[in-house]
Amino acid sequence: MERKQFELGDIVQMKKQHPCGTNEMEIIRMGMDIRMKCVGCKHSVLVPRAKFEKNMRKVLRSALESEQQGGPDLQ
Repeated sequence: MERKQFELGDIVQMKKQHPCGTNEMEIIRMGMDIRMKCVGCKHSVLVPRAKFEKNMRKVLRSALESEQQGGPDLQ
């Protein structure tokens, strides 16, 4: 089975909802553990990478895409 691809700053959809009612999380730290911030209430959670990969459904918005589309113009 292919490993899921995700990067720092991505907005991901999780299998289970956060208590505030949303299942969208932003990845804010990566390593052996993944720290993610709830898009709804801004609460951050630290979970082991294996548990994160098991519970992540898909990447909704990639940080790379949003940077290319709406990045600041340097002139």
